[in-house]
Amino acid sequence: MALLNLASVSLTYPGDERPAVENLSLSINQGELLAVVGPSGCGKSSTIGLLAGLTPATSGLLTLNDHPILAPGPDRAVVFQDYSLFPWMTALDNIIFALEESGRATGKAAGEQAKKLLDMVGLSSYSHKYPSELSGGMRQRVAIARAFALDAPVYLMDEPFGAVDAKNRVSLQDLLLKLWAGDGNKKTVFLVTHDIDEALYLADRIAVFTPGPGKVQKIIDVPFPRPRRRFFLVQDPRYIELRNEILSLLQKEILAELQQVEGGAGI
Repeated sequence: MALLNLASVSLTYPGDERPAVENLSLSINQGELLAVVGPSGCGKSSTIGLLAGLTPATSGLLTLNDHPILAPGPDRAVVFQDYSLFPWMTALDNIIFALEESGRATGKAAGEQAKKLLDMVGLSSYSHKYPSELSGGMRQRVAIARAFALDAPVYLMDEPFGAVDAKNRVSLQDLLLKLWAGDGNKKTVFLVTHDIDEALYLADRIAVFTPGPGKVQKIIDVPFPRPRRRFFLVQDPRYIELRNEILSLLQKEILAELQQVEGGAGI
């Protein structure tokens, strides 16, 4: 059943002539992990802002559980690429703050829950470290733990692993799957990524965006059963076929866009 819906949504920022998102229609199902891929500037991050209620649509309708999205709310948690931690708070205090501000827990209960979340992300021994004392991968683990502390039904993730190295990226991908599945009551995740392999490993479906203004070029079902094993996955002929299809879609759209620039002078 569709939980999030975007119906003919367009967004033009004040002062811009060209829309960032144009006539975008997309549904995200309850418990689904949907990945969005597309070239830079295609409206992926703008769509996160729309779904988060941070940016009002110029036209069209966005709904969550059939209710219009008009503002941020506790039913949606956002994870950004740049960690967004409070630098004056320890790792533990960052999570406690999220729990208390959301009303999920207070006092001693918030502290205990925050410790459990840090343990889940493998950082229990770093609880009293400040963000400046943590590596990029560690900071992002804290940011993800803080987001999941909110226990929101929907998670909007804007290239959350884009600023970490390859080793940490793999670890964080597996952490996301662990938190997403939870106790069997899966969250709904809208994941923006520029990494096709990441999308194929994590997602139930992949939405391929056109170059800006953003709209859906194609929705691709990811057929691989879970749990997925990277070593076997990348050798599956279907994986190679889907990867090549997505690459071809992106290249085709980018070339078509360039051909419209001064009669094709961009290619």
